[in-house]
Amino acid sequence: MNEQTFVSPRTPPTGVVPADTLTPADRYQELFIDVQRGRVFPDSKTFVDCAPHGEPECILQLYRTERAEPGFDLATFVHANFEVPRIHRSHYVSVPGQPLREHIDSLWDVLTRRPDRHPPRSSLLPLPHRYVVPGGRFCELYYWDSYFTMLGLAESGRHDLLHCMASNFGHLIDTFGHIPNGNRTYYLSRSQPPVFALMVELFEKHGVRDAIEWLPQLRKEYDFWMEGADALQPGDAHRRCVRLDDGSLLNRYWDDRDTPREESHLEDVTTASRTTRPKTQVYRDLRAGAESGWDFSSRWCDGKLETIRTTAIIPVDLNAFLYKLEQQIAELSRADRQDKQADDFTARAYTRRTAINRQLWNDKEGCFLDYDWQRHAPRPALNAATSAPLYVGLASAKQAMRVADAMCTRLMEEGGMGATDVESGQQWDKPNGWAPLQWLAIQGLRRYGLHAYAEDIAHRWLLTVSSLYERESKLVEKYVLNVPPGGAVGGSGGEYPLQDGFGWTNGVTRRLLHEKPDHKAHHACAGAKA
Repeated sequence: MNEQTFVSPRTPPTGVVPADTLTPADRYQELFIDVQRGRVFPDSKTFVDCAPHGEPECILQLYRTERAEPGFDLATFVHANFEVPRIHRSHYVSVPGQPLREHIDSLWDVLTRRPDRHPPRSSLLPLPHRYVVPGGRFCELYYWDSYFTMLGLAESGRHDLLHCMASNFGHLIDTFGHIPNGNRTYYLSRSQPPVFALMVELFEKHGVRDAIEWLPQLRKEYDFWMEGADALQPGDAHRRCVRLDDGSLLNRYWDDRDTPREESHLEDVTTASRTTRPKTQVYRDLRAGAESGWDFSSRWCDGKLETIRTTAIIPVDLNAFLYKLEQQIAELSRADRQDKQADDFTARAYTRRTAINRQLWNDKEGCFLDYDWQRHAPRPALNAATSAPLYVGLASAKQAMRVADAMCTRLMEEGGMGATDVESGQQWDKPNGWAPLQWLAIQGLRRYGLHAYAEDIAHRWLLTVSSLYERESKLVEKYVLNVPPGGAVGGSGGEYPLQDGFGWTNGVTRRLLHEKPDHKAHHACAGAKA
């Protein structure tokens, strides 16, 4: 299948420039290919984030004219015609002696981007309000990152930024019909784990906006994920929906394009060259892996990255989040006196929960496991997504207890909850740990009264983050967990160097510091090295 969906923007709110949704690959054509394959920049993401000095059409025509001339140099041409984005790594290092909590509070403004500073004609999609980015090479808004980041914004008292972020996410759904992976044109063909329902609860809790006011946007997001579901026959799949042989309807990750990711073009071309599978299939699965947020992991692969099969897998966390979305639409519809819609979504949630228990619960292993719908078998490796059903409350008490035992027996490391129990070299595998996975596990266990397990994870994670902070005066996107807390180091693996900042680490850590006012991490201060 070679299915490409190009999303057209709707009318933007007053004061927001209409989005130009043409991606850099579509716009710059052979110039894009030559820059990426010629490795003008060491990171494929750099060029797609560049802002042109003039009209893109004129730059492309100039390139077509000049490239055949004697002495033409591609790097010189690019630097003459594009503004290269800057990464201010030094901004993410704390002053010596600054406590961890104060460091996080001071970072929010550093990581905030303003809409009036969006470079014209670049890949950046305009937003109406300020927003917080993760940091490092990630200098745009990201979907699921932002939920965990906003946990910390709330505890830091930054309700001004919560209001801005809420409006931006509403704008994205109203404009594009879904929340893209990030506010870049090259991210429009995919989303990320659908946590907008969780955001809506957070917005209401902190007085940003009543949850019921978001009902239209929640419905739009649901329609995006469920597009084509009603026409599916058993054994068929369409975009993000899969109808299993028994008639169960569950979801998978997907991307509407089957070309190399523009921000990882050369990396994807190299990966696809190592297999005899159709390249378009490999590209689609790489893109779907990026939509999952777990890019990349043994969850999606049979070994090396070129074996990736994301679209063949029914993920536990995705379906748990969609169960939450269905439940929330049902509850808000009832409150809005839309009883027919409320009944419909109550039934949908019940049906999904039944399907999750039938297909994703593995009684032998005592945990929820991803399911390979093409091979008709569960994926063998345990991963931290098994906590997502606890987080949204769809597990039974018995299931929750067994999941807790499985996670703490097989995934727990010195420094917190690991991503998987497989060492593959991919960044979303052992021995790395990630802030969102700690939070989902901690809160999921707390929801079922399993506080000893939850607080042990929280304690280990805070020691890990504070230990590295004391030595290196910064927070990072991921951590190696199978080392003593005093020797904590930043995580490894993946397609790019370890990034500092870092939005969701700041958010989860700040929330845990608020909940644990007596934890020794409060006394962690930036070291002398800056």
